[in-house]
Amino acid sequence: MNIQRVDSLNYPILEPKLSYIGLDSWMNFINDIYGHPVHRFVALEGDRPLGALSLLEVKHPVFGHYLATAPFGSYGGFTYENHEARDLLLDEARRLAEDIKAEYVSLRFDDTASPLSDGWVEHPVYLTYLIDLSATQDDLLKCFSSDHRNHIRKSLKKGFSIRFGRLDLLDDAYEALALSMHELGSPYHSKTYLHKMAEYLGDTLEFAVTYDSTGKITGGGVFIYQDKTVFNLHANVLRFTRSSYAGEFLYWSVIQHAIEKGLSTFDLGRSLVGSGNDIFKSKWAPEKKALAYWFWLAPGHALPSLNQKNPKFQFAIAAWKLLPSFIIRPLGPYIIRGLV
Repeated sequence: MNIQRVDSLNYPILEPKLSYIGLDSWMNFINDIYGHPVHRFVALEGDRPLGALSLLEVKHPVFGHYLATAPFGSYGGFTYENHEARDLLLDEARRLAEDIKAEYVSLRFDDTASPLSDGWVEHPVYLTYLIDLSATQDDLLKCFSSDHRNHIRKSLKKGFSIRFGRLDLLDDAYEALALSMHELGSPYHSKTYLHKMAEYLGDTLEFAVTYDSTGKITGGGVFIYQDKTVFNLHANVLRFTRSSYAGEFLYWSVIQHAIEKGLSTFDLGRSLVGSGNDIFKSKWAPEKKALAYWFWLAPGHALPSLNQKNPKFQFAIAAWKLLPSFIIRPLGPYIIRGLV
């Protein structure tokens, strides 16, 4: 078995295992929008690929110099058939990090059963949440608590509506996400980011936007389709709608839409263990799947903590919420480009 550096991971046998976030279309899109170099490796036995690794190289004045799989996503970009292929790819990632003097390598994948490799540390702080869509809507409702069923039913009586689309919904989808992220104290990408994402992913991407009875935007999301799974990339509702269960309306509408499309799984996306999102997503009676986040650390560097639970970020989050849109919208993409 040998490792080769490649320009593309266009091997059909690998595509279902890499998840959309590790495929060439996604990595090329991130390179196009933010200029981060992409490093791709494949483990080959003869002509047969037994593993693949796709790494994005990030250099940012605030968040450092590092390599990561699955930029802006939960997992994907690292897959293998056996531990020999895995370890060869891990060695290649370490060598690359040393060559370019990166501070660390971050691998995001979903094989929590795999024993840790020498020189790597695990930091399991994220879960993803999988809803089985094989049941009918009525049967699915029966899986939820009575309180949650009641909240869904209440949301359906509040006059909310939802639209699904692509570039025709770009403006509203961006407004929904930019506004909701501002309320949470987090930077967000530019509208160009969403536009290019839609162009690169084509029919596999769909925007969803929700509105109240007056037509005012109440929330929205970006959803990606791969095989029989719909992935929640971003989904938020605005603060003024939460007491009306707008979040329940958004998620239930996406579930109905996915069932109508004949999909089998709704991946709700990653959330930090113990966070508000973790609590909300757990209400949908999903299968909770721990994500294996492995790190190689250069000498003298500690585990990174680039998430909202880091105490160092609390003042910045509070201040961001108070800044006007004309400041945070152009500044947000410059910040978030380092938080892949």
